[in-house]
Amino acid sequence: MAKAAATWPLDFTGAPRYPCRTLTHRPRGDGREPMDEQALREMLAQVKHGGLTRRRFVQALAAAGLGGPVAGHLLGAAGVAAAQPREAEFTPARRGGGGTLRILMWDAPTLLHPHFGRGLRDFTVQRIFYEPLAFPAADGTFVPVLAEELPNRKAGTLAKDGQWVTWRLKRNVLWHDGTPFTADDVIFNWEFAIDPATAAGTRAAYDDITRIERIDSHTVKLIFKKPQPFWASAFTGGGLLPRHLFERAKGAGAREAIGMLPAVGTGPYRLAEWRPGDFIRAEINKSYHVPNRPFFDQLEIKCGGDAVGAARAVLQTGEYDFAYYVLVEEEVLRRIEQGGKGRVLSIPSSGVSFIQCNQTDPWREVDGERSSLKAPHPLLTEQPVRTALSLLVDRVAIQEHLVGRIGQITANFLNSPERFRSRNSTWEFSVEKANDLLDQAGYPRGADGVRAKDGRRLRLLFQAAANATVQKVQMVVKQTAARAGVEMEVKAIPASVFFAADVNNVDTNVRFHADLQTYTVFTGLDPQLFMAQFASWEVPAKENGWTGRNIVRWRDADYDRLWRKADVEMDPVKRAALFIKMNDLVVQQAVVIPVTWRNVLHAAVNNLAGMELNSWDSIFGRIAYWYRA
Repeated sequence: MAKAAATWPLDFTGAPRYPCRTLTHRPRGDGREPMDEQALREMLAQVKHGGLTRRRFVQALAAAGLGGPVAGHLLGAAGVAAAQPREAEFTPARRGGGGTLRILMWDAPTLLHPHFGRGLRDFTVQRIFYEPLAFPAADGTFVPVLAEELPNRKAGTLAKDGQWVTWRLKRNVLWHDGTPFTADDVIFNWEFAIDPATAAGTRAAYDDITRIERIDSHTVKLIFKKPQPFWASAFTGGGLLPRHLFERAKGAGAREAIGMLPAVGTGPYRLAEWRPGDFIRAEINKSYHVPNRPFFDQLEIKCGGDAVGAARAVLQTGEYDFAYYVLVEEEVLRRIEQGGKGRVLSIPSSGVSFIQCNQTDPWREVDGERSSLKAPHPLLTEQPVRTALSLLVDRVAIQEHLVGRIGQITANFLNSPERFRSRNSTWEFSVEKANDLLDQAGYPRGADGVRAKDGRRLRLLFQAAANATVQKVQMVVKQTAARAGVEMEVKAIPASVFFAADVNNVDTNVRFHADLQTYTVFTGLDPQLFMAQFASWEVPAKENGWTGRNIVRWRDADYDRLWRKADVEMDPVKRAALFIKMNDLVVQQAVVIPVTWRNVLHAAVNNLAGMELNSWDSIFGRIAYWYRA
């Protein structure tokens, strides 16, 4: 899930050579302002010495086509103090006193575990209880949580090439059971994640750490296997587990221990009751390490139901205070909003909704495994078939009539941060061209209008998580596909099952027992881990416990070379170009079919305040600062 911006290998130290230098005003061909490296260095120095505001710097980079995350991380690399998230207007004089906060999560979480959760809902809810060393703020910088300060070169806690980093931890932090948080807990989480027997979903974030040195009880030094273009993937996303409780549940028994060990973290609330997929009750952490926080005494989270019902319970009736991820078609949402009890919060995100084309045969079992690399897909391994399917996705109809403000049409899989977004990709809706492609590929229509080749009908199963809007998207695709002689069956699986962490459940998106499937994924500020989902070694299989991230099961040597090169490339411009090539490769080959670049919508009652609209972290990451106005 959300990580952070790439480390730019520039050493910004000197004072400005000129009193003031800003962007020259010679527009480029695309209308954006030009910027050279010297101008960039001098502007950073001006910010550092008070001659230029952070806001003006961010605006200048935006004019040059560089987004907020780039500006934020350049400021961090230059040693300029990170902007703290805007504090809520309410400054409490004591902890608690706010009563009960009632939350709805129709996309029901099934795990409260920072290393095993699958999908956005599990990552989101675990942040109520577990905390990282630092989290990515809305502007792309980092904010310390369990760390005393952010690593930086001025303090001598960050290597210039990112080969090592030192974290100084916050003192007087207690786990929910009263045990002190120390350096041993940090080291344990690394050991937990990288143990192959544990099969943790977070392993990729920790793999590049070769060792962690315990400097003292509250200081650790991470040494990486190689210089890091992005050193902050570990310890800045999901939360940390307590060593004293989970050490005995490391390795092969880790998954079996889920549910047997309580969710004990350092967060603002402690778990009081947990019925997976149904209900969560959390009570205030009276020993929370932030003074006078949180405001609410108790959380009640009702799980399940549907997105429309959740939106109504907040916006129309006010029965609940907050509804998470209201994935509701635009026309319906507008009617519900007229209830007047609340408002919709829209967060621009890195998420992309897309269709996956399974590269393995979901109907043939080989060595006890379906969707196996040993059985290539008989239809979808053909490029013309995949390209035809892409031409049959009516993105305009989906966006205008179903998605609305939830998203905009995109031709890219990797859309954010901006510097990684390809300008080479295009999309098109053309039933005529799809028909021509399938004709040329040797798929004539049969008497019933369905195409076939070598006796195999062009019939596909298209699955997704159960949601009214998503099922309508499926139907749009099904109907247009029929016009090209492609027969589709749509299948809706309960979201709690489709995104479940139980790898033995064959209806999960990871097992992919279908030809096509659609859902939404989110990248972090750095796309290295995100784009690993197309790396050949990441294919989920029986032998690795279906823990790989390459769900589409596509393998390409050129892609693997690009990914490995990006993993060590220290030049930010060259590295961005590599990710653009990766995006172009998967999109042009139609291994995935991007549909919309998403906004995440939540619903809140009118008197609920203090929420930080941050696309890079869980909406509950700052729940300690929520209050009732």
